[in-house]
Amino acid sequence: MQAINMPQAKTNLSRLVEAIEQGTEREIVIARNGHPVAKLAPVSNVPIERRIGVAKGLFVVPDDIDAHNQDVARLFLGERPGKDALDEQG
Repeated sequence: MQAINMPQAKTNLSRLVEAIEQGTEREIVIARNGHPVAKLAPVSNVPIERRIGVAKGLFVVPDDIDAHNQDVARLFLGERPGKDALDEQG
């Protein structure tokens, strides 16, 4: 990984992009006053894999999956679960 300062990057931008395109550099860090602020890297042309349904058939969803939705919502809001949920926990 090559690191260069902002004035060098401005002067040599075409050459830096060419180095990335040709694969002679995997990424180039651009610094301002010696502190890294940006990274020049290739854009991936690999297509994104299908995500929806990726776990289909790997687990079984119980019929009562929505039974505690109200209690979960209360917990997210910082409230205590309803009385029924406390009775069930014993």
